[in-house]
Amino acid sequence: MENITSPIDVHILPFFMKTGNTLITFSSVYFFFIYLFGMLVNIIIIAVICLDLHLHTPMYLFLWNLSVVDISYTTVTIPKLLYILLSGNNSVPFTQCFIQMYFISIADSAEAIVLFIMAYDRYVAICHPLHYHRILSKKICILLIIAIWIGGNVNSCLITSSFLRIHFCSSVTICQFFCDAKALINISCGGTEMYYIVMYEVYLLFGLCPVMCNLISYVQIFKIIQNFKSKDSRSKVFSTCSSHLIVLALFYGSAASVYMTPPSDRYDLLEQILTMFYSTVVPMLNPLIYSLRNKEIRNSLRKLASNCRHLRT
Repeated sequence: MENITSPIDVHILPFFMKTGNTLITFSSVYFFFIYLFGMLVNIIIIAVICLDLHLHTPMYLFLWNLSVVDISYTTVTIPKLLYILLSGNNSVPFTQCFIQMYFISIADSAEAIVLFIMAYDRYVAICHPLHYHRILSKKICILLIIAIWIGGNVNSCLITSSFLRIHFCSSVTICQFFCDAKALINISCGGTEMYYIVMYEVYLLFGLCPVMCNLISYVQIFKIIQNFKSKDSRSKVFSTCSSHLIVLALFYGSAASVYMTPPSDRYDLLEQILTMFYSTVVPMLNPLIYSLRNKEIRNSLRKLASNCRHLRT
């Protein structure tokens, strides 16, 4: 009979730690530059939106929040991973693991809500342009931002509190980059009933519902676009929406690939690679997609760079 106890430590075992020192060093450098580059790009987006008064609109306010969420996600996961890789100490106190899982859940939930609100913003701007500033007034935008973070915290509280009933065996080792809820559930010894009840509700509220609402918004948008007689107007709308659609595809596509991977030792390597892409690459790509495809952000970046050069001279 297995010894069921409350674990003191969780041992995180990235697949890099199963191989030689060369790969560990390479992966440490990779994660460091991914984190540094992602932080830099997101901070630039935040600074540009804050400094340029022309970007003080609901669309860019929500983009600002998306960058904050992406910074939060990578900051919760990558620094601890770098410490594990460089020190070789993969033992994480269960309390720290619990806290990390809490903040990861907040970031996941907040990003899903932000992306849904950004789709709604595009729907209102294209389908009801004359009422845009009335529907998305300053007061409404502030309430939506508060709802993003309250919703993320409530969802995270539900997920993490469901772990209080879960029993773990004496040895708690997960083949993952951080304290992932799915990885911990796969090695649990019992008491998972409440967790699965909560997760079904979470998948419905923060998975299926936002996806359906996003689809409905863009179906309505494409119907309106078909009535546009000017090709320039169509291309402008497509350019505005395409960035958000790409980000949606990256976020939900990578998330679905991670959570739909079967819990099996044969898929450990695949799941870690997908998780690495979902948790490190996607938060870095989000601001790049918006900055490279958005003319107003590019113009603001040029103005900011020009002003910095003038200040130096």
